[in-house]
Amino acid sequence: MKVLVVDDSRTMRRIIIKGLRELGYEDVLEASNGKEGLAQLAGGEVELVITDWNMPGINGLEMARKIRAGEAPNKDVPILMVTTNAAHGDVVEALKVGVNNFLGKPMTTDMLKEKIQFVMAST
Repeated sequence: MKVLVVDDSRTMRRIIIKGLRELGYEDVLEASNGKEGLAQLAGGEVELVITDWNMPGINGLEMARKIRAGEAPNKDVPILMVTTNAAHGDVVEALKVGVNNFLGKPMTTDMLKEKIQFVMAST
């Protein structure tokens, strides 16, 4: 499964990618913001997007809006939001946009595994 990791923090991208590799996901793309993420999605082969919310330029929420609006080849690709934005209003807003689930920072590999399994089973 090809996974796209989008986060403006290089360190956070490395943590997520390391966790993905520990879980057996070797085919991983990365981007440092939503604009780069949308460009990575243009190939049409990504099967899961893991994105931060807060990023400069196009943030994770706006990227999710653009994906769901058809500005990426697979508008139904599962989206897992990894964020510190866990307020009820933020969660509701993201779910309305089409984010499939959330994972709070900081996170463990086990938490990542659980959320990926949940998201992939429900899509």
